[in-house]
Amino acid sequence: KEEVKLKQRIAALKPKADEPSGVLYLGRIPHGFYEAEMRAYFGQFGDVARLRISRNRKTGRSKHYAFIEFGSVEVAEIVADTMNNYLLFGHLLQCKVIPPGKVHPDLFLGCERKFRVIPFRKIAAKHQNKAKSFEEVRKMQKRLLSKEKKKREQLKKAGIDYNF
Repeated sequence: KEEVKLKQRIAALKPKADEPSGVLYLGRIPHGFYEAEMRAYFGQFGDVARLRISRNRKTGRSKHYAFIEFGSVEVAEIVADTMNNYLLFGHLLQCKVIPPGKVHPDLFLGCERKFRVIPFRKIAAKHQNKAKSFEEVRKMQKRLLSKEKKKREQLKKAGIDYNF
């Protein structure tokens, strides 16, 4: 009964070319409900223009909130009314429409490509372990000798006779 009413409300809305799109905030997303599943699920309400799940840069895991852009504001409002406090995999979804003035221009930046984790550890290890030039080795030796000389002077000043 409610499903039929919902479909009638969605069908009554005809997309207009000059109409602004509706952006939706979706919070408390459960584990396993990612881009493909979201696009398929929210596609039943209308055309999902763009979708972005916030992810941790280091691990690539979900931060459990997302932004979804629909073709019209009315569709986004219907989705927000329907899906707010919806129980999904033991999580109550939080769904709110973001006013067009509050939508950041870079909100959907990079939403069209798959998230890839940047291996910062491997990059740092590669940089650390790279072969050093003759000039870099000389600079390191010079720095080491000056620090050693300074340490010897401090020990001598303190009255400690120590060789290393």
